[in-house]
Amino acid sequence: MKLGILLSGRGSNFEAIARNVRTGKIGCEIGFVFSNRPNAPGLARARELGFPSGVIESAGRDRTEFDAQVADLLKQHGVDLVCLAGYMRLLSGGFISQFPRRILNIHPSLLPAFPGLDAQYQALMHGVKVTGCTVHFVDENLDAGPILLQATVPVLDEDTADTLSARILAEEHRIYPEAIAWVLNGNFRIEGRRVIRT
Repeated sequence: MKLGILLSGRGSNFEAIARNVRTGKIGCEIGFVFSNRPNAPGLARARELGFPSGVIESAGRDRTEFDAQVADLLKQHGVDLVCLAGYMRLLSGGFISQFPRRILNIHPSLLPAFPGLDAQYQALMHGVKVTGCTVHFVDENLDAGPILLQATVPVLDEDTADTLSARILAEEHRIYPEAIAWVLNGNFRIEGRRVIRT
């Protein structure tokens, strides 16, 4: 089985996935790492680690046409499961239809709370006492697909967006590889919005 990693930034979740692949905790290989930003640090790191990688600049591109090119690249590299790791673009319906129930994302909140950008800041501004992160299947709606795993993180009185983000990120690095391994094993079924281990 091969993973395709899509990233736009530093790629810390990509590196967590790569560590778990190397140690055998995820029984697969990383088939391709893609970025829509040529200067993404995560793309440079993928090249340093020797993974097949590529980039197509997304700025000013038609979303449907762009996504079709990305899907073709992933298929050329034999990707079975697509993992978004800080990929800052909404996927088109055409892309999603190419990988049904085979696209995962991780989001820094306990969805359905605080979807979209700046979830940690949203949590602070709402005064919640607990937040966290969520691994979910990707559908055509923003941060709305069926949920696989979640981890909770307390919100401390002295927290800033940066300190809260750092603690959430540590949990992201823990649960994303676990969710990937679970999906690759195929030991689940989806009933409505519920993902149930089998």
